[in-house]
Amino acid sequence: MHKPLDRRTLNRTLLDRQLLLNRSAMSAEDAVGHLIGLQSQHPTSPYPGLWTRLAGFSFDEPGALLTGRALVRIVLMRGTVHLVTAADALRLRPWLQPMLDRGLRASQWAAGTAGVDRDEMIAYGREALAEQPLGPGELRTVLGARWPDADPASLVNALRSWAPLVQVPPRGLWGASAQPRYALLDDWLGAPLAEPDPAALVRRYLAAFGPATPADMQKWSGLTGLKKVFGALDCRMYTTEDGRELYDLPDAAPADPGIEVSARYVADFDNLLLSHADRSRILDDAHRSKVMTVNGIVRGTILVDGFVGGTWRFERAKDEAAVVVTPFAPLSAADRDALGREGLRLLAASDPAAERPDVRFEKAG
Repeated sequence: MHKPLDRRTLNRTLLDRQLLLNRSAMSAEDAVGHLIGLQSQHPTSPYPGLWTRLAGFSFDEPGALLTGRALVRIVLMRGTVHLVTAADALRLRPWLQPMLDRGLRASQWAAGTAGVDRDEMIAYGREALAEQPLGPGELRTVLGARWPDADPASLVNALRSWAPLVQVPPRGLWGASAQPRYALLDDWLGAPLAEPDPAALVRRYLAAFGPATPADMQKWSGLTGLKKVFGALDCRMYTTEDGRELYDLPDAAPADPGIEVSARYVADFDNLLLSHADRSRILDDAHRSKVMTVNGIVRGTILVDGFVGGTWRFERAKDEAAVVVTPFAPLSAADRDALGREGLRLLAASDPAAERPDVRFEKAG
């Protein structure tokens, strides 16, 4: 009989592994590696995501790592753009290729590439990108000239799925508004793609998100067939309160469920909310639609006693910046004060030139 873990223990354990119990002294690069990347569908989401996790974080740090090619932005888990370390980009991209292929076949772009030879397109795309990065419009022109009977937009999306394209800076730099420009991952980094090691990646997933089920890791990655990999590992086993088996690293331990957690901000599109089939350890199902919209937006959230207790957003006008909080229920005075202090600290890091930084609280609902 496996030891049962209650919801609060799973919550504190997840926060601990996500560097959200206490701010970590890790560098930004090390934290991105530990987290196996941060979703970067919105190019600047990783910045507040790292700020809330790291002590002494500077909003200039990820940009310097991007321009120095220690970090890259590339389509990975769930077919979404992630900010990852260079080494993880080379490891993850080949492992996730079956998921990207499946996603393309099921997408609106599949019909527009009918009759296009995959290997030929990859070779042609490599040749086109060999001299310099190209934007989507330039790629539509180049690929459309070679396959005039195909849909140019579909060709670009097929190339993004079939070939490892990175979005190069200044895209993804804090304060920049640059449009995407693509380069080949292995050319950009001057290193070959790595042979996938599923067992090592399962262990790293558990280190960042565990204890968890194969279905949880499938939700995080988009890949299927992970149960066999989990079953072959030496794992510590638990059960949820409703009887599901949870896997964990043999030398890991659950966090103390009694740990007090101060109110915190979590970035939009944060993998904290996107990496388990059962999100109840962090997000109540009753609030899910307030956080995750039908058109794929995942709002920034506040943590109240460690659980999602509302949403937040930046609002900016000339020389002004604010953090606007919408709680799901009225906040205690202590939580409101903690969010006020944290919000002003966030604005001091994100918008240092703002003349009137402010934290505003909207009516609960």
